[in-house]
Amino acid sequence: MDAFDLFRKLGSGAKFDLKRFAKDAERFKSQSKDSSNQLAGVSFFGKETQENTSLESRLSEDDGEEEKEGSDEEQASGKRIKMDEPVKTALKKKKGAKKKSEGKSYVNRIRHQNRINVHGTDIPDPVSTFEELQQEYDLDPRIIQSIKAAGFQTPTPIQMQAVPLMMHKREILASAPTGSGKTMAFCLPLLAHLRQPLNKGFRALIISPTRELATQTHRELLKLSEGVGFRVHMINKGVEAVKKYGPKTAKKFDILVTTPNRLIYLLNQDPPAINLSSVEWLVVDESDKLFEDGKTGFREQLATIFLACTSPKIRRVLFSATFATDVEQWCKLNLDNLVCVNIGPRNSAAETVEQQLLFVGSENGKLLAMRNLIKQGFLPPVLVFVQSIDRARELFHELVYEGINVDVIHADRTQQQRDNVVSSFRSGKIWVLICTALLARGIDFKGINLVINYDFPTTAVEYIHRIGRTGRAGNKGKAITFFTEDDKPLLHSIATVIKKAGCPVPDYMIGLKKIKR
Repeated sequence: MDAFDLFRKLGSGAKFDLKRFAKDAERFKSQSKDSSNQLAGVSFFGKETQENTSLESRLSEDDGEEEKEGSDEEQASGKRIKMDEPVKTALKKKKGAKKKSEGKSYVNRIRHQNRINVHGTDIPDPVSTFEELQQEYDLDPRIIQSIKAAGFQTPTPIQMQAVPLMMHKREILASAPTGSGKTMAFCLPLLAHLRQPLNKGFRALIISPTRELATQTHRELLKLSEGVGFRVHMINKGVEAVKKYGPKTAKKFDILVTTPNRLIYLLNQDPPAINLSSVEWLVVDESDKLFEDGKTGFREQLATIFLACTSPKIRRVLFSATFATDVEQWCKLNLDNLVCVNIGPRNSAAETVEQQLLFVGSENGKLLAMRNLIKQGFLPPVLVFVQSIDRARELFHELVYEGINVDVIHADRTQQQRDNVVSSFRSGKIWVLICTALLARGIDFKGINLVINYDFPTTAVEYIHRIGRTGRAGNKGKAITFFTEDDKPLLHSIATVIKKAGCPVPDYMIGLKKIKR
């Protein structure tokens, strides 16, 4: 071993403080110009250039320390040591993996904090602000302005995840508690995708189970698209709609909000009085209700509507406050690359609602309990749910003599009567509104303070939708449910929902046997 080899081994790994000994380094550099080529291969400061040095060992040092040392060398010598390509590539990969890991951790934290559960592949990250949404997806500033004017300062959990998914043109099944901003979650990306009015016919279709809910969605869309000029339509009368949307029209419309039956009436005309071949987005609101079999559901009508939307660009999204297994199975079979999103536990009540079960003994005890609540005083507006139209009429005739402003709404009343009642209730002219399941879904009355379940709901899903008329958009609300001896077989499922929401429930109710259907 000669002197050079010995010096190389002894000096390997040593670090020279260039900042402190800059003058010595300069003197050494000036001498090295005249040195023999043999000295050029020597690494005096531990920077070996031999090929047999492993890449892994060169990467093992702390990144921050390397950067600092590099900058010191640059200041001292005014010259940067060039890094070979394999090292540079490996460092880039290492830093990229680190950033990706940190990003994934942040996204998981955001989802956990907001109780966002999502299942699917290639899922975009949730967004935390509307500004982030605008920058990421180039949204029209007028739409963002309309959102802020509507009172939304930050996205709700369902909006945080559902909006990016729809912006990526994904087909989704979304479930979130009542009053959590689902309507905005699908309206916003619809307007963003359509961009501007075009004379191509309807490009977006929203199906709702009741006309009251369709009217509400229509009103929200008009507010959001103010200044952009979208033509948002509702089918009011079938005969007028035939002339308005028929094949000979100029197709000056963009979005249609309707109930299934009215749309089916137009599709069944010969020739069809409406063309859905340009529809790019089909939204099914309160999907579990629409998928029900029998008189109360619209499964057959939905099948006809789905077949009428023939565009290859069609994207279908389904929203509801409650989750139905048969709807999920259908979506997995029929939708493309489905993503399921749900906020919090499935089929849970909003935690903003204080829930109470009140034992009234027998049927006659219900009216007595109702009168006691009125005597104790209440803060209107109040919604009272009953099980049938006859029950609604009976209770109305009992309460109308109590000296309070009360009215009733059910399917047997004309559309004009129903519209007038809803309008009066919204304006505060009616304090107590008695209703059937007609208003249990989706309807957003501002500031409902109390929901009374006069008749016990037959399912947990029905219960969740009923009490969801209060405690909306983060506000507090209260729900009181009357029950009798005859209701005990149904008590277990409702008591379980109440307990999950954090409200007190007697232990014996949870211990009751679950009813077999």
